[in-house]
This record gives sequence, C-alpha cells and structure tokens, in this order.
Amino acid sequence: MNLLALTHHNGIRLAELGFAVMAVGGALVAVGAMSRGGTRMSTLLAGLAIAGGSMLVVVAAHWGHFG
Repeated sequence: MNLLALTHHNGIRLAELGFAVMAVGGALVAVGAMSRGGTRMSTLLAGLAIAGGSMLVVVAAHWGHFG
C-alpha cells in the first residue's frame, strides 16, 4: 500500500497550489525590495514561501504524476 499515492487530478491541483505559493513568494521579494523597513522579515517569508511551493511541485511531480 502506497501512502503517498496521488491521483493525476490531485497532482495537478497540488502543483497549481505550489506555483501560487511561489508567486506569493516572488511578490514578497518585490515588496521587500521596494520598502525601506522590514526587509528581513519579507525576505524570510519570501524564502519560506518559495521553498514550500517548490516542495509542493516536487511532490506533485513525483507522486502525483504531474508533468
């Protein structure tokens, strides 16, 4: 029994969520670059969002048969 098995449809949805989270991370990088204060926090949140979104895409590609 494979506990991490995903259907093709769920893999696509997981990849879409991953790409959306990475887009939010990119927006945080842009906002952090334009603002004077709080750039460390926005950079930290952006890095975490991009890393988390990337992991969702990896899981979708490997177990969800996305791509």
